[in-house]
Amino acid sequence: MKILIINGPNLNLLGKREPEIYGQETLTDLESWLAATSEASSHDIEWFQSNHEGKIIDRIHEAMENADGIIINPGAFTHYSYAIRDAIASVNIPTVEVHLSDIENREAFRKVSVIKDVCIDQIKGLGKIGYLEGLKTLINQE
Repeated sequence: MKILIINGPNLNLLGKREPEIYGQETLTDLESWLAATSEASSHDIEWFQSNHEGKIIDRIHEAMENADGIIINPGAFTHYSYAIRDAIASVNIPTVEVHLSDIENREAFRKVSVIKDVCIDQIKGLGKIGYLEGLKTLINQE
């Protein structure tokens, strides 16, 4: 499978941003860790990160041509980006929403995901393991 992993705003600051919540590992560390798993070894995985909503939407649209599944950690866009929600719904690619922290046990505004209903699953609070679980979910869709 060809899997696109999209990370939204501020995820480029992993390892520096609130390490008590998000951990010490960087996004590059997470990418390397996932690539080394047996589940990832037989699949083509592309990573994309942007702090800009429009760039994320453009990349979701491009995925229609080259992805069998999407894992997305939309960051703060989770809570209010109907545009990203509509992009996911429009491309008809199985998508898993992933969050490093448990958004349901954080601030009130983080409990709402406008993305969740257009995804085949939502994984939260497992740290980097959430990305692996998202990958397994997509693999099992085949």
